[in-house]
Amino acid sequence: MTAHRTVDLPELSLAYRESGPADGPPLVLLHALGERATDWDDVLPALAPHHRVYALDLRGHGDSGRPGRYAVELMRDDVLGFLDALGLERVDLLGHSMGGVVAYLVAQERPERVARLVLEDVPAPHPRPASPVPDRPAGPIDFDWAVVKAVKGRMDRPDPRWLERMTAITAPTLVVAGGPASHVPQDRIAELTGLLPDGRVVTVEAGHLVHRTRPAEFVAAVAPFLEPARS
Repeated sequence: MTAHRTVDLPELSLAYRESGPADGPPLVLLHALGERATDWDDVLPALAPHHRVYALDLRGHGDSGRPGRYAVELMRDDVLGFLDALGLERVDLLGHSMGGVVAYLVAQERPERVARLVLEDVPAPHPRPASPVPDRPAGPIDFDWAVVKAVKGRMDRPDPRWLERMTAITAPTLVVAGGPASHVPQDRIAELTGLLPDGRVVTVEAGHLVHRTRPAEFVAAVAPFLEPARS
């Protein structure tokens, strides 16, 4: 059974979906830009059947607050505030794309709070050529379009400390690469893995949306990695 909940943080209300056995080790899921907690629904039951899972709507997305201030660093602080509010001292953490950036920033800032880390198709943070922000699509969307400009600008010009602080991550880390069909340079994913003190990479030939395009293969790669976290 999945419960739909919210928690009030100083700047916004953060929505999340909670499922799994109450006594299971906690697993926090962080979605990509423009997605929401339900993005994980197809893989969640098989991905972590023994975990207590918290799938978040990051700020500006889904049912969470839209304060107009957006940055992956603010999302990092939201996640840490969420952990504090729920009394979750140490969690497994899984993030896809933008959510993966937020996840490794959490693991850099508070390494003692992350037991295991999974990064889905997330590259090493290097500057990249700027390109125009796309036009907002017509019709309703599940997120604040202002997030796109803010996050894209930060991805084009990442803080150099993000790269420098990869060595601060103490959690065993699984990096899931999407292969050549992904728009993410795969050599940058390999570089990221090499910077992590305890990193390993697995490639699922699915493109950027690994867990959505090849859900069974994604689960087969990630579930055994999470299994040792059982208590």
